[in-house]
Amino acid sequence: MSSLSWLRVLAVLVKEFKQLTRDRITYAMMLAIPVVQLTLFGYAINTEPRHLPTAVLMQEDSRYARSITAALKNSLYFDFVAQARSPAELDRLLRIGDAQFAVTVPGDFSRRVARGDKAQILVEADATDPSATGGAVAALAALPDQALAHDLTGALAPRMGASPFEVVVHRRYNPEAITAYNIVPGLLGIILSLTLVMMTALSVTRETERGTMETLLSTPLEPLEVMIGKLAPYVMVGLVQTAIILVMAAVLFHVPMGGGWLGLSAGIALFITGSLALGFLISTVARSQLQAMQMSFFYILPSILLSGFMFPFRGMPAWAQAIGEVIPVTHFLRVVRGSLLKSQGIGDQWRELAALTAFVLVVTALAMARYRRTLD
Repeated sequence: MSSLSWLRVLAVLVKEFKQLTRDRITYAMMLAIPVVQLTLFGYAINTEPRHLPTAVLMQEDSRYARSITAALKNSLYFDFVAQARSPAELDRLLRIGDAQFAVTVPGDFSRRVARGDKAQILVEADATDPSATGGAVAALAALPDQALAHDLTGALAPRMGASPFEVVVHRRYNPEAITAYNIVPGLLGIILSLTLVMMTALSVTRETERGTMETLLSTPLEPLEVMIGKLAPYVMVGLVQTAIILVMAAVLFHVPMGGGWLGLSAGIALFITGSLALGFLISTVARSQLQAMQMSFFYILPSILLSGFMFPFRGMPAWAQAIGEVIPVTHFLRVVRGSLLKSQGIGDQWRELAALTAFVLVVTALAMARYRRTLD
């Protein structure tokens, strides 16, 4: 056995560095992924969100009612974004997700406070994600003793140990704060992304590595025909995965199955199509299966962290929410959770379905343009 030669080791080392610089995609991924992870975990992740959008129904316009809303705003947990004119409008704002909280001040609130007659206000919380509302709900415990402290003085001051009013909290859509009701439906989007994007990217890239893609390119097939033929089997895979996840969610975790099946079906169809088209697009850029896997992971990582799957979406800073709005998983999770937990109709989900439709059209167009260039 020959002795170890550091000169030969150095030659191999130089060769590997040269190879690494030639593989620019892999080199970029190695540098970009740590930066992305540190940025997301350090700045974007917040498990106790504040400034949550809140709607209010003021059934009386009084000094006490205004003090209540001012105290809620000063807590930094509640930002008033809408003033409803009826209970039905308030319920709609909560159902479609425009408001995380809904506050109702009844018409006899001031009279009951003045009389010490068990005055109440109602605070309804969208509790589909318990971690998003937990901190704000806990802050409501201090509201009765603080909100009217400057208004109730002298003869109106409450008796020692008594609170001037009571806050009645209703946790809507997930009253028992069961985490599985939020996580399990969200897994549908993450699992479909993991499997469909990566499987499609690897499948097409594998043909390029083996040389069979050259034969396919020499045929008179149009790009759209190739794309449909390659992706059709994976559509069935995605539908089977969806059925398995929904059945297990209902049987094992007892996730409520709401009545929004039309919107859910449209969302599933759009998301599966878009995910497969994205995998096809990645395959036209990647030159090897390793690169395809790396590029897929670069899409999947932000999808997990910025979509609202693991961490409250409204707890992220504005720039992270802006990035999250571009990620299709964000809109798909809203469709799934809204359909299953809130029984949203397709009219409540039009914005999310429009975003998913735009995702499908843009990614398909890019994939076709990229594939057509490979024919030259």
